[in-house]
Amino acid sequence: MKNLMNITDLSKEEIQELLVTAEDIIANPQKYKHACSGKLLATLFFEPSTRTRLSFEAAMLRLGGEVLGFSEAASSSTAKGESLSDTIQTVGCYADIIAMRHPKEGAPVVAARRAGVPIINAGDGGHNHPTQTLTDLLTIWKCRHTFEGLTIGLCGDLKFGRTVHSLVAAMARYSGVKFVFIAPAELKFPRYIIEDELESRGIPYEEVSTMEEAMPKLDILYMTRVQKERFFNEADYIRLKDTYILTPDKLKSAKQDLIIMHPLPRVNEISVAVDDDPRALYFDQVKNGMFVRMALIMKLLEVKV
Repeated sequence: MKNLMNITDLSKEEIQELLVTAEDIIANPQKYKHACSGKLLATLFFEPSTRTRLSFEAAMLRLGGEVLGFSEAASSSTAKGESLSDTIQTVGCYADIIAMRHPKEGAPVVAARRAGVPIINAGDGGHNHPTQTLTDLLTIWKCRHTFEGLTIGLCGDLKFGRTVHSLVAAMARYSGVKFVFIAPAELKFPRYIIEDELESRGIPYEEVSTMEEAMPKLDILYMTRVQKERFFNEADYIRLKDTYILTPDKLKSAKQDLIIMHPLPRVNEISVAVDDDPRALYFDQVKNGMFVRMALIMKLLEVKV
């Protein structure tokens, strides 16, 4: 049995296999209509989610499986004081596979020790979000058919943004990749990840404070929101929340084949005026998330079609 806690749990070959399967699902949906018939996915979301939870549920239903679960901690027995370990062990008696989101970093690793079935980390605090990274990789792959030689700009909340932490860990394994981190001093990319994933491998990166100075060199611009739920005081959040807002004017110096991405939800960090730009792919990311999660569920359940 295999779990997915971190994107680095998957080799580059396994990632490519998932992307190939996802593309085949897109091209031949009928072929996969009953792939997980008789299988049950539990979605245990101890933290609010729209896209990730519904994406997992849609993925399992489109594979012919079924779904059960909860969408907030208050509707589970943890509200009564039950331990996470006991909750997971209980749900593992019912389901064949579990997708779990939790506000505490490392919680899915604890859960995986007790579940008895495969666990997918659907986001743990400010730590990891591997299935969002698979979503991002499929989006990039469909546009570029390579991960090599790309310059990736990551903008916004880089300190608490688990999506950017996972994406850097994934993309750092491909040759010729460069990173540009665009963030205020208070929300800079964590040093420990820079040291472990980039400096240890000699991967070039730079840290800048404005979108304008980074824009002309970027192949990918990955926007993130400033996350109110990660702040300890509202004053800091209010001061930083509007630091970076992408507008059509700021895209004037960008490459014509730039890929604009965002894990969503969006607050106001991308103007709605950007939505009609053909380079804006954040709603394509949403679709891609369902397809790549279908591929992942099949892989972890060892389903072949």
